[in-house]
Amino acid sequence: MRFLSAWNIVIAVWAGLGLAAAAAANTMAATGQTPAAQSSPGLAVGQMRNFTLFTPPRPVAEAPFKDGAGREMNLSAFRGKVVLVNLWATWCAPCRAEMPAIDRLQGELGGPDFAVVAISQDRAGRDKAQAFLDELGMKHLKLYIDDTMRSARQFGATGLPVTFILDRQGREVGRLIGPAEWDSPEALRLIRHFIDPETPKRTER
Repeated sequence: MRFLSAWNIVIAVWAGLGLAAAAAANTMAATGQTPAAQSSPGLAVGQMRNFTLFTPPRPVAEAPFKDGAGREMNLSAFRGKVVLVNLWATWCAPCRAEMPAIDRLQGELGGPDFAVVAISQDRAGRDKAQAFLDELGMKHLKLYIDDTMRSARQFGATGLPVTFILDRQGREVGRLIGPAEWDSPEALRLIRHFIDPETPKRTER
């Protein structure tokens, strides 16, 4: 089946996000996924109120994408870190709105224990995606791109943006459909929970 065109995805994001959320709720009931608020009280609040926790964590497709130099890679390259994977596109208005917060998140927590992998789904290719990051003044994000848009399908994305978190073993621990302030105190607390579950997390930066 051919994946959605760029315009179809735009329509799906704006007109179908509510349907996607309803479908996600039905999937949770069928597969044992639980809202983070239910399984980890205090995590799914504020900007993270729509974050869905997967219990147990689930495997992730080894979908190929490319780095800024055009080298093919997949998420196994980040094994050993907690990884926030964000699927975005230049034509996606909610993506544009949340991208500065994602850049600040990488600046705040990026290092040996954590990385942001923001994968552009632009068919127009590397130059358009890089120009977009440059226009927004991104300081910390590296460019990753899949101009075939196949990774979005393999990762189970129902629209853009979608963000999911991987544990150090490369398993998906949860995801959030739609935009969020990923450098908010609630988001930082959630991510720090996965980086070091044994350490109490502060709620303010």
